[in-house]
This record gives sequence, structure tokens and C-alpha cells, in this order.
Amino acid sequence: MPRAEFEAASHGFEWLDDMTAVCDLRTNRLAQDWTHDWVRRCRLGSGAGWTPELTGRRVLRWINNADQLLAGQGRGKSDAFRRSLSAQAVFLSRRWKAARPGLPRFEALAGLIQASAALSGMESHMRRASRALARECRSSIDSQGAMESRNPEELLEVFFLLNWAATALQAAGQPPEHEHRAAVTAMAPVLRSLRHVDGSLARFHGGGRGTAGKLDWALANAAVRRVPRRQLAMGYARVAHGRTTMIVDIAPPAASANAHASTLAFELTCGMHPLVVNCGSGKTFGRKWRMVARTTSSHSTLDVEGYSSSRFGASGGTLAESAERIVHAPANVTLERNDYDDGTRIVAGHDGYQGRCGLDHWRTLRVDPEGGMLTGEDVLFATSGDGQKRFDALLSAGRLSGVPFNIRFHLHPDVEAELGAEGRDVSMLLQNGEIWNLSCPGDVQLALEQSVFLESTSTSPRATNQVVLSGFAMEYSTRVSWIIAKARRGDVVIPKEEPAPE
Repeated sequence: MPRAEFEAASHGFEWLDDMTAVCDLRTNRLAQDWTHDWVRRCRLGSGAGWTPELTGRRVLRWINNADQLLAGQGRGKSDAFRRSLSAQAVFLSRRWKAARPGLPRFEALAGLIQASAALSGMESHMRRASRALARECRSSIDSQGAMESRNPEELLEVFFLLNWAATALQAAGQPPEHEHRAAVTAMAPVLRSLRHVDGSLARFHGGGRGTAGKLDWALANAAVRRVPRRQLAMGYARVAHGRTTMIVDIAPPAASANAHASTLAFELTCGMHPLVVNCGSGKTFGRKWRMVARTTSSHSTLDVEGYSSSRFGASGGTLAESAERIVHAPANVTLERNDYDDGTRIVAGHDGYQGRCGLDHWRTLRVDPEGGMLTGEDVLFATSGDGQKRFDALLSAGRLSGVPFNIRFHLHPDVEAELGAEGRDVSMLLQNGEIWNLSCPGDVQLALEQSVFLESTSTSPRATNQVVLSGFAMEYSTRVSWIIAKARRGDVVIPKEEPAPE
């Protein structure tokens, strides 16, 4: 883990929730020792750990776990803890505006509201912090409950903080502002739409699967009963049939330093077992992994010549802005969704490769009503006269074999994959004994290659596999069809359909 990431995790005290949840005396004493060591070493209000967002994050954990942290402690340590907590609350009241808009500012304001409710003498800050939180809701969360980053886990974190702040305000007899309540109401159905059948979040744009139980608590606390969206939720389409969910990215990425070039990528989860995934976020493993994870080839979609559907470029800012931003994204992303008795069909397309080779990427995905089969078709199509000229120019420049492309299906590391004897299909065994089969009848090369699975809860990237369909676009329209189908339920073999008699 990079040093900056480690320091943020250390000073933010999110680890405290895990330690106090163990309910073990030895673990609780260790948490107390680490906390009081921080109080002793970091009392100046400057240096590592004294940013508004980290202070807000830390204050929330200290207050929420105060009973465990103070249990059995002498007066000296208890008084030192309370003095430090009060100093951090004063720091937040003066410095919350320095936090960057979005999640960092939500953390700072939620911490200030919680401290104002818990500490005597801080009550006067609560109303001002509540109004500031409402303004941040208005500027960072749109009327549909989405955030510009399109990061599902970030949306969950903000939703969790807003619920935490609402609980503190209500306990103090101060109802949350209208914008605060409206944001919670709008975000709840979006988060339900970004959730797989196993309870995890879709892993897009730097977000992970989410902390187990956090979304359940926040949704229950919010008491919002609105159903998930059937069309797009924050730019994602969700299809759920049987015990299978598919979530597809059908929108351009944000023009930011953390967005991924993942347009038209999808994830597929079968019951409690993820099958097709994206590589995830590499930010906890260093700059190189972070950048690799943002490319199109790290997602379960099509790339042309190994290039990404969005283009990255360096910016000259500081902190997160010093990283490479997306400077060119698909200008046109379209969606047609049809829900039939025999399943759901999604047809989507983008023009992210127009400038490079004149081709649009169109993807058709169809899930049957039992959730046992996903049929897909990827099309590279030169739709315009300018596109056809650009494509012809590439072929005339010596690419006689055509423009190379790859269609990637990254597999979860718990999936055991095996290439078929004839090299035309891949068998995928889930931990529950189910077997799924990926096949491609077209004139492309099918290969089983190495990949990685990146998750912030792991100490290093996990090795896994990916299925890659490779070919060349030689005409104005190149089509590749493929099928992912369940071949066995546990120990029960599903017979293949017999051909109809002639």
C-alpha cells in the first residue's frame, strides 16, 4: 500500500469499527492503546491526520465507539481523550470548508454534526453545519440521486454519512434540512440498482464491493421504499432474472483523475458468486496499478488495438488532480432496453473509437428469464462517411489483416476456468458447484489468459483469469457473437437442447 494511502487509513480510524466489532477484551485493549497513542503523538492540529476529511472520519469513529474506548480507562486517559475530541471538533468548525467538494467535505461536515451533538458547548455549530451539509447535497448530488464520479462505493459512503448525520440531528431535536432529506430519498433506489444479487456493489470507477452490512444498515435507517430504477441509475443498467444479476456501464466517464474507461463493460453475478467482473481499483497498490486498472482492457468489454475508449492526459494540479485525468471520452452513448416475457435485451453503443479508427462499438446483451443464459453480440461499425474514410485509411496504411480488437471477460478469482479440448469454449466452475460455459461460434480466436483482481481489502493483487476473444475488423461491420450459459446446477447437469427435426 502506498505511504499516503496507509497514513490516511491509519489516521482515519476506520479500522476501529472492525476492532470493536470483535467483542474481545484483548482486541479492545489494543484499540484503546492505539487510540491513546494517537492522542499522545498527534495533538498539535497540524501534520499527518489533520485534514478536515480525515478529522471528520476519525471523530465519527471515536464517538461511535466511545464506550469501548473508555471502558476501564483511568481518569487521566479519559480526560485526554475528551480534550482531543473537543480540539478536533473545534478544528472541524474552522476548517471544514478546506475539504474538497464531494466525499471529503461530506466526511468533514458529518463529523462536525456528530461532535456538535455529542459534546457540550458545541451545540451552536450544529445548525450551521446542517445548512452547509444541505448546500453540499444540492451541489454534489443531482435530483436523480447520482454523483458526478459515478463511483458506486463513493455514493454508498456519502449515503451512509448522510444517514449518520440525520440520526444525530434528529436525536438533538433538529430535523435535517430539506436538501439533506431529498438527497437520501433520491440515492436509495440508485444504490439498490447498483447492487448485485449477492449484496455487493458493482465495481466501477474506482469503487469496490462495499463493506458488508453498510448498505443494509443505511437503507434500513433511511426507510426509503422506492423500487430500483428500470432504466439507467447513475449511468448503469441493471438486469436481474432468477438468481443472476448483470450491471452494465452505459455512460461516459467523468472528466476526472479517478474515472475508468469502462463504457459498455459489465459484471455478472450468479447467486452468491461473482462470475464476470472488472479488475477493480488499483489505487491501494500504487500509481502503476491505479493507471492500469483504469484502462479499457482491465474491464469486461471490447478494446480496439489495446487502446482505451477514453483517453487519459496529465494535469498540473495537486493531490488527486496531479494524476492523469480523462481528457476525451465517448461523446455519444446510447441505450435501448426491452423487457420481454422471454427475458431482457439491452442494446447500447458508443463512439469512443471514432477518432482513432472510425469505428463505433455496439453491444447487445440478452438475459433469459431464468437467469441461466446471457447471449451477447459485439459489433464494430463504421457508421459515417468520415468514419469509413478513417477506417479505409488505416487499412491502406499497411494493415492488410485489419484493425485488431479484443473482447475481454475478466473472471472472479474464485472461479476455476478451463479451456475446452477444441479451444472453442471455456468451462467455469463456481464454488457452489455450478458450471457455466462461455462459447463463441464466430471466426475469432478464443484464449484463456492471466488477469488480476484488485480489491482494497487485499494486501496485494490476486491472480485470476480472463477469457479473451481476439479478431480483426476488415469490413465496415464486424460482428462477434458469444454465449455464457449455465451448464450445471450444483451436481445436476442441464442437457443441451436437441436440434429440431427437419
